Amino acid sequence: MYITWFSALNDLYKFKIHSESMQPFGEGHIHHTYLVETSVGKMILQKFNHAVFTEPEKISHNHLVLLSEIDRSKLSFQLPLPIPNKKGEVFTRIEDSLFRFTPFVNGTCINEVQDTKQAYLAAEAFAGFIESGKHISSDSFLEVIPGFNDLSLRYNQLQQAIKQTKRRLTSELDELISFYLNQKDLVEEYEMWINKLPLRLTHNDTKINNLIFSEDLSTVNAVIDLDTLMAGYAFYDFGDLVRTVACTEHEHSTKWEKIGVDKRKYSALMEGFLEGGKEFLTDDEIASLPFGGKMMTCIMGFRFLADYLNGNIYYVIKYDEQNLHRAKNHMYLLKALEVMG
Repeated sequence: MYITWFSALNDLYKFKIHSESMQPFGEGHIHHTYLVETSVGKMILQKFNHAVFTEPEKISHNHLVLLSEIDRSKLSFQLPLPIPNKKGEVFTRIEDSLFRFTPFVNGTCINEVQDTKQAYLAAEAFAGFIESGKHISSDSFLEVIPGFNDLSLRYNQLQQAIKQTKRRLTSELDELISFYLNQKDLVEEYEMWINKLPLRLTHNDTKINNLIFSEDLSTVNAVIDLDTLMAGYAFYDFGDLVRTVACTEHEHSTKWEKIGVDKRKYSALMEGFLEGGKEFLTDDEIASLPFGGKMMTCIMGFRFLADYLNGNIYYVIKYDEQNLHRAKNHMYLLKALEVMG
């Protein structure tokens, strides 16, 4: 099979691939990813999973917009976008499979922030990504996943899941349902902000492992995993950083009494995001950032709980109650964020 890939790919790109160099790369769970040697240096080859991203043409459209319009002079890091083939396409179809190449970036990925410096650098980089595309019209980008960060939509989906669930109503489940249904005020605040703020290019998946740091973790070398880039609001990207970096426990933890906000990391995220966004953030956007942390925690709580009620059909789980426990984890984090204001 590999020989068939390489033969076809070598005909469709301006560089040649050394097939014997191919080796699996990274820890991603969506695409098949390989590191390969080519005639112009190392590259990342991905066999794209279009069962997960069912409209790859929207991703390719957004990537081509960025390739043609991104202001690289604004970037202090690399943005390894797909390399177009001889036809100018970022995806290459071979039989029923899609492939793409991206530049290889040296460095290291981490799954957990160890100190405030790393938190600062992460926030600065993700804000810098938004800055680099501030001049591009939000209408230029297609919606890769409709309603991805739409809190109102996710609230309605949760209500529907509650109506249709076949789960037995335990006291634990009842507590979570009541808590999340009572977040109507947060949903209304979301509607207020999106009617007030500008749409911008946003990453929409600002987990720490979507950055490549230098080996000594002193700088960010690249922002990666750009399949979810589309038009959004600055508080989306800041909020997901808060949810995944500033929580004292990871999202799978069931140590309820230990779940809270690491205020030092939270402050570092805010400082870094404000620094990276100082050329574009409006006063209203700055005011919306604390809401972003609460909103992104809440929306994931909605989604985890709805998935549990629907029979665990979306998120990968290791045991039946894991989505229930993820929702409970986010309930405690959201409560801690609400105390902060």
